[in-house]
Amino acid sequence: MLNFIYDLATDKRKGKLDSFFKFILYLLSLLYTVLVKLLMTLGAMSMRRVSCRVISVGNITLGGTGKTSLVEYICSYLKREGRKSAVVTRGYKRRGLREKTKAISYQAMGDEPYMLFKNLGDIPVLVNSNRIEAINQAIDRYGVDTVVLDDGFQQWKIKKDLEIVTIDASDPFGNQYLLPRGILRQPISSLNKADILMITKTNLNPDFQDIKTYLEKINPRALIVESMHRPLGFFKLGEGRDPLLGLEAFKNEKVGLLCGIADPDSFENLIISIGIRPEAVFNFPDHHAYRQEEIKDIIADSRAKNISTVITTEKDSVRIAAVLGPLGGAVSFYVLRIKLEVIQDEAFFNRIRSLY
Repeated sequence: MLNFIYDLATDKRKGKLDSFFKFILYLLSLLYTVLVKLLMTLGAMSMRRVSCRVISVGNITLGGTGKTSLVEYICSYLKREGRKSAVVTRGYKRRGLREKTKAISYQAMGDEPYMLFKNLGDIPVLVNSNRIEAINQAIDRYGVDTVVLDDGFQQWKIKKDLEIVTIDASDPFGNQYLLPRGILRQPISSLNKADILMITKTNLNPDFQDIKTYLEKINPRALIVESMHRPLGFFKLGEGRDPLLGLEAFKNEKVGLLCGIADPDSFENLIISIGIRPEAVFNFPDHHAYRQEEIKDIIADSRAKNISTVITTEKDSVRIAAVLGPLGGAVSFYVLRIKLEVIQDEAFFNRIRSLY
């Protein structure tokens, strides 16, 4: 059902009956718009400030804009600058204790926060649906001077020192309708509250100047920067992330792609851009919790097509590893490692430095 609604919201379904369902979703989106505007107003009236710097990284659409990579990028920079930071996030689709604040597994924390926990080393990652409580815990437990608020644009009750919104260059606003008729989480006009607008994945859509011009009209005061997701190489799932295999490793092989992310097309396009043509593509819903039976089916399908390598994303790898076990012997699973590269990085860093 969720996939059906998403296909309607993204206009992938175009039949006559689909038009009727889209009209129903449009009516619901009007109610959603009223609710969001009310929550934004109430949030502004009851906004709370905490005793550390708060850098919010969020988006205005459903996932897949690259905000998690940006969170990691900012935390790494703050560490180089001698700042003590922590990440605060909700932990979407996590299981276990409701307010678990220290990562143990991806199930307890959620795939993206767990990936951040593994990649950031000694930088704390706190998971809590009550972000203000988590921020105060980060201050009290770890003595941080900065919190990076993951998925923070819709946290209207928190006073932020820097509001960063990521915009996907390949699909910035969908059909410009709010949920559930479109993919917007709040009105486009609310981008005027952002301090930095980051256009992501520009390597997948070089013709993004119209997006930049549009954003300049919405928010003339914001710093608009561009970034790309640069592929670095591959590592074998279950054998550590170093050393990386070069990008040319699978150019002459039959490979399959496996992902459960919000924007599977961007992953496939990134793979194609480095000269790999997948023979099979296995797509699942965002944050999908893989089952062993599904992995068995993927392996069987791959072997039937003489595919010995399946490539996946780093976000998916933590979910696949939890169920792969000895199944991976027949087919090798490799993970594409990517790096966020901010084009105007000095202007971006200057804006962060100005907070202190």
